[in-house]
Amino acid sequence: MQLKKIKGQMSLAAGVLLQVSSPSSQAQGSEWDVDSAVLLYSEGDGRVSAFEPAIYAGRDLQYGDRIDLRLVIDALTGATPNGAYATSQAQTFTTPSGNGSYTTKAGDTPQDDTFHDTRVAIGADWTMELDRLSKLTLGANLSTEYDYTSLGISGTYARDFNNRNTTLTAGLALNNDLIKPVGGLPAELMPMVTQDSPLNRDGDSDTKVITDFLVGITQVVDRKTIIQINFSLGLTDGYQNDPYKILSVVDTNGDLASTGIFNTGTTGNLPYVYEKRPDSRQRNSLYFKTVHHFEEDVINFSYRYYWDDWDITSHTLDLKYRYQLAESYLQPHIRYYMQSAAEFHTHNLLLGTDVDTAGNVLLDYASNDYRLAESETLTLGLKYGIPMGENSELSMRAEMIRQTVTDDSNVPAAEATPDLDAVVLQVNYSFVW
Repeated sequence: MQLKKIKGQMSLAAGVLLQVSSPSSQAQGSEWDVDSAVLLYSEGDGRVSAFEPAIYAGRDLQYGDRIDLRLVIDALTGATPNGAYATSQAQTFTTPSGNGSYTTKAGDTPQDDTFHDTRVAIGADWTMELDRLSKLTLGANLSTEYDYTSLGISGTYARDFNNRNTTLTAGLALNNDLIKPVGGLPAELMPMVTQDSPLNRDGDSDTKVITDFLVGITQVVDRKTIIQINFSLGLTDGYQNDPYKILSVVDTNGDLASTGIFNTGTTGNLPYVYEKRPDSRQRNSLYFKTVHHFEEDVINFSYRYYWDDWDITSHTLDLKYRYQLAESYLQPHIRYYMQSAAEFHTHNLLLGTDVDTAGNVLLDYASNDYRLAESETLTLGLKYGIPMGENSELSMRAEMIRQTVTDDSNVPAAEATPDLDAVVLQVNYSFVW
């Protein structure tokens, strides 16, 4: 589960996650076109690091059919913010299993450095030519990690019109996920307890179902320009909490609560409660992309507008310019992402206002996950590619990411969410086999 959440964060840079695609030179006949890649991702201040190898292989079959296969392995280590905020005193937290603890120094943002995880994902697509102008692609995918399993299927129908200058696409994907956190499911908005105390748990596992619809049009404008417009609708039902995220409970002085139910010495309760999010979510997005080929260079620009019923809206601008050299190419990349906060995102909970004296949280939902906060992210990158033969290419990509939470204006500077800095390095080798 932690790995799945972190991967969402990594995708703040377009293409930061290792998403392999077929080589520019398509295989002929019974040959396979293969794309292999290795990605390294590292956050500053000792936070998450990831190592991700991946391989893609596809080939054309008889009668216009095609098969595509993929394998991705993720290995994560490091630390991730747990949702509590920095204070002038050291803070001690209980590990998810309840059998251990970790301590954060005074003034530092609390981070859980006790986890590591490995995820293996496999997938396959079968494209069938229904007739001269239409195709159907059926897909299946499976990913598994220590505390999370996801199984999905998809179908996409595409039909050409207008002398094959226009393509209409419609797609449907279904995913069924099983969440089985370490130590069980935390009871929503209930206190974290001290090490070896009976845990506030609400079962061992839960599920969620994700349904995604997509409709789009791709249009050839002229010999050098193509545009694409998509609309997608996503529906998620089921467990959507991050079981490893908590919120701090503070008193009217801004100090961590230490009275009543949060008197740790007598109750065993720490001044933190587990988050709670709605169990349904509707996601919408509009996506526009255009690619223009100059005499040699290529420019690629896209814009995405996103909104959901958690009150999050976002804008994503992405620009790549491929500058052709004599035999190789350089491709600078810039991406800007901006989002508003979820309606239930809050920095902390106030005792006497958000939490009563008996410890009952008076809010329906609450989370201090910085990924739900108002934020801006800038990604700058450069890719270099060079042919290694008639049907092979080697490319290398480096990117720098800076994410800033921008809704910390009403909290003390010492408690504000620190900026996230990350570096991405990726090497791809594409060939025909």
